[in-house]
Amino acid sequence: MLFLTNFLFGLLFILFSYFMVAVRTRRQVLALTLSAALAIALMNPPTTHAQASLIAAIQSVLNVINGLIKTALNSINSIRTAVSNFYQQVAWPIALINQAKALVTQTIGQYRALMQNIFGINLKSATLAHPAALENIMRNHQIADFDSLTSAYANTFGTLPPVAGASPADRAMMDMDDALAADNMKTLKESDAADDLTLQVANNIEDAASQAAPGSAPFVTATAVVASIQSQALSQEMLAAELRQEAARMAHENALRKRGATMTGDVNTQILNLLKRN
Repeated sequence: MLFLTNFLFGLLFILFSYFMVAVRTRRQVLALTLSAALAIALMNPPTTHAQASLIAAIQSVLNVINGLIKTALNSINSIRTAVSNFYQQVAWPIALINQAKALVTQTIGQYRALMQNIFGINLKSATLAHPAALENIMRNHQIADFDSLTSAYANTFGTLPPVAGASPADRAMMDMDDALAADNMKTLKESDAADDLTLQVANNIEDAASQAAPGSAPFVTATAVVASIQSQALSQEMLAAELRQEAARMAHENALRKRGATMTGDVNTQILNLLKRN
């Protein structure tokens, strides 16, 4: 029985020591002390002498709590308060952060709607049925209707003439010109759809900046940098499409020059043949 009592006292002491380190407030310390005292009283029914010893033990524990432990807890609270003040007043000043948030919100309210209206200006100009249909498809910012774009292009600019209707060289140039024009229109539609996503990302970044928590500014900045790089990539894609179109125009003009040179050579040959007959 004595061994069991000593074992329970030892276990209680270990648990009491652990929880004394874990608690944070004086109320928790007091509740833990009273709980330990109650557990000791239940494990060892007090006699008059035991009661006096128990009271003396409890008083000793309270003296330690009100002495060394109280001083340590006060020091910990002072350190936590100093660290919190450092973050709020030096590292991330709450007043300045709130001021920046208010400025972002004000800027969004002043300019977002105006910029959205600029991007939403109706630029359609075609009036005839087939050109208007082609223009609508070109400007709808969709990428799932390329077949409709090809059909509308053919309805507007016509299809290739039959084999007997034009020379092979002319048909090849027509086909290449049509293909490159359709390719660039598809690239334009893809760019418009990507621009819509970029604008949505920009709006999300602005909203995040107006509600950002202290210390999160680097993450918002990194997101904005990534979005900027994506926007530059779209610009480069459209520039590449313009260069392809310019290269095709030069190739078309050179093909005409080559054809003219060939025709000139044929005429010279025919003239020489006529002069030889004479």
